[in-house]
Amino acid sequence: MVRAIVGANWGDEGKGKITDMLAKDSDIIIRFQGGSNAGHTIINNYGKFALHLLPSGVFYHHTTSIIGNGVALNIPYLLQEIKELESKKVPTPKILVSDRAQILMPYHILQDTYEEARLAGKSFGSTKSGIAPFYSDKYAKIGFQVSELFDEVYLKEKVEQVCEIKNVLFEHLYHKEALKPEEVFQTLLEYRDMVKPYVCDVSFYLQQAIKEGKRILLEGQLGSLKDPDHGIYPMVTSSSTLAAYGAIGAGIPPYEIKNITTVVKAYSSAVGAGAFVSEIFGQEAEELRKRGGDGGEYGATTGRPRRMGWFDAVATKYGCRIQGTTEVALTVLDVLGYLDEIPMCVGYEIDGKVVTEFPTTRLLEKAKPILKKYPGWKSDIRGIRDYQALPKECRDYIDAIEKAIEVPITLVSNGPGREDIIIRK
Repeated sequence: MVRAIVGANWGDEGKGKITDMLAKDSDIIIRFQGGSNAGHTIINNYGKFALHLLPSGVFYHHTTSIIGNGVALNIPYLLQEIKELESKKVPTPKILVSDRAQILMPYHILQDTYEEARLAGKSFGSTKSGIAPFYSDKYAKIGFQVSELFDEVYLKEKVEQVCEIKNVLFEHLYHKEALKPEEVFQTLLEYRDMVKPYVCDVSFYLQQAIKEGKRILLEGQLGSLKDPDHGIYPMVTSSSTLAAYGAIGAGIPPYEIKNITTVVKAYSSAVGAGAFVSEIFGQEAEELRKRGGDGGEYGATTGRPRRMGWFDAVATKYGCRIQGTTEVALTVLDVLGYLDEIPMCVGYEIDGKVVTEFPTTRLLEKAKPILKKYPGWKSDIRGIRDYQALPKECRDYIDAIEKAIEVPITLVSNGPGREDIIIRK
């Protein structure tokens, strides 16, 4: 059976913890899109980790972790993450890398950095990880696929062609030093030697695994609202964040995805620019940021303070719909225990009209939140494992979210640890 784990909003929903938890009963975990531009924070018996490329199931002996063809593969970063796990006494995970994955190059990171500087005040809030230039090159057909590393004659010729195109940008748009083809070629040969032990025909491997009845998790990065087609374009990421893309980014038939677990935060947070209707500011935001997550709401990749907001029922209902959600995992509920009242954004006011369906970006930028307040429970709910043992006000808040998003909430996370979870029937 194939299960996808994806985010409903801007990312940072807590997918890493949910994947880590569900991986216990899985055989294979696959990253199917994105790159090292966002991270999943995981706390378990080995310590605290911020994974960026590796799937969040690498901590179990029995699992195979896969980098799918849809991922922006930063090869040195991948090797660095593996070494970091080993340095913290995590058993060396079994890792496979798709021979159809494409390689994120050092010049992608340079290009990303130069472009953000060129745009200045109109920048996209990029993490400068090279993601947009990488995917641009992939679809312009000037990217390098892992399989191409093993044909040196072909590779050298392609490097010359790619550098010719890139140097027009580097020299004449950014006024920077030109790329040297021989250096790029040598870098690719080094990458070949690094990745060679992991390379696999992943699509064929997964076909066999499905036939054998293996339990497979697809792990997405970021969330619905960062999808380039269905998100807050243009302030989005450069690969599809939706469960539907999991089939493409892993190389399996779409009908094999039987369950779509969408992770939803009990409040809102976002890193980067873009419309954020329920956003809060000042001391109110700082208090929530300080209490949020484990050690505060700061980006797992950048360390940037996350923008904070109340739960947005309009955005989350849309995010779940566009994912095809079959069940919801609600996270960081424990964080809200300090509040007397908990506001929820239940609608938007746009040009004097109230809307409850998520609009396109230009309208979204004019939206004002319509807030409804719910009584707080004013207590620490960490350690509770029985749903009925939660305070009534807490259960009422969960019921209100479930009613608003129109999808069953089956998992409730009430702490950062792997065991801090309530299974809700």
